[in-house]
Amino acid sequence: MSVLEMKVPSPGESISEVEIATWLVSDGDYVEKDQTIAEVDSDKATLELPAESSGVITLKAAEGDVVKVGQVVCLIDTSAERPAGLASPAVETVNNPVIEETKQISTPNPDPIKKDVSYASGTPSPAAAKIMVENNVSAAQVSGSGRDGRITKSDVVNALAAGFDANSIQGWGGSREQSREKMSMLRRKIAERLVSVKNETAMLTTFNEVDMKPIMDIRAKYKEAFAKHHEVNLGFMSFFTKAVTEALNLFPAVNGQIDGNEVVFHNYADIGIAVSSPKGLMVPVVRNAEQMSLAEIEREIKRLAVKARDGKITPDDMTGGTFTITNGGVFGSMLSTPIINPPQSAILGMHNVVERPVAINGKVEIRPIMYVALSYDHRIIDGKESVGFLVKVKEMLENPEKMLFGAKDPVAVLLGL
Repeated sequence: MSVLEMKVPSPGESISEVEIATWLVSDGDYVEKDQTIAEVDSDKATLELPAESSGVITLKAAEGDVVKVGQVVCLIDTSAERPAGLASPAVETVNNPVIEETKQISTPNPDPIKKDVSYASGTPSPAAAKIMVENNVSAAQVSGSGRDGRITKSDVVNALAAGFDANSIQGWGGSREQSREKMSMLRRKIAERLVSVKNETAMLTTFNEVDMKPIMDIRAKYKEAFAKHHEVNLGFMSFFTKAVTEALNLFPAVNGQIDGNEVVFHNYADIGIAVSSPKGLMVPVVRNAEQMSLAEIEREIKRLAVKARDGKITPDDMTGGTFTITNGGVFGSMLSTPIINPPQSAILGMHNVVERPVAINGKVEIRPIMYVALSYDHRIIDGKESVGFLVKVKEMLENPEKMLFGAKDPVAVLLGL
């Protein structure tokens, strides 16, 4: 009998322990080499743990256990033979909501409307839950076709298409019961950091509004050609990232951070882009964004967002940012005061675009307006710098041609002024 001890690998230099979030196999299962057997939470990201060899697994830690880096969490009997009739599974056959949802789209649920069947153990995937909330649909009204009765996005879509019995449309059915769930290590770390920011910084927020019509006109005119040529869609985020990098060059304190009694200024712009994932909000970093074109920014944001969505984001992807952009507008937020992402000194909040009456050359016109918010640490960023930074971002977004020439007027550049 040959037994392999599997130890927790180091996710990063500053991480000394992780939490077993989910075992994707059971004690005594036969696993294949490189098959994902568990998901572990660090204080920075959720990581996958692949099997180092094929064999029968014996678990040495339970879900929710906090284990040290280098600690043995399972044993694999590498001398065990594959059970008869067990096909070699594909790598990454994990209970991942995103992967599961992709599989289920091609196999519609034959009975989308739930009647007398109960799936007490089934839960909706993140995408399914979002649609259910938007359409006021409860889990009791949808039959899950995923693993263990999981409700997938296609199940909800099919149920909505088929319609519901009027008698089945009820409230959400509170039972007066309570339940407790342990906070993940990632969520505990986020909570700790947010509280420290509120307590340890002189955070202040300034606001402005942006007329999005110039950018929306550019997107409408060039989006098809852009997508065809660059193989990526043209979104708002690349325009905002580009405008931010140009403004940071003019207001370096906004791109700085406090280190003891010193202020560290960065001669580059590593922009953190807040993205939603099944595990919560992640902030991967677009490095040297000041050197990128709009297409390069869009491609990098897409790459990082897919990694976050699929649970493959790493601590290295989320460290070292100098400034952060967060877009609450995708969830319908009109206005908010974002919290600084430490040790950074400022964060820009985007919001939804709403048609509003504004005065243009003495006349009232209806324009697509977005409110923007800049939260900043007043210890190193003065009001003049914060307001000037946000005004410069506004100017470049309302005059996108300025992004070609930095903060200068293109006509002035042409005239050599």
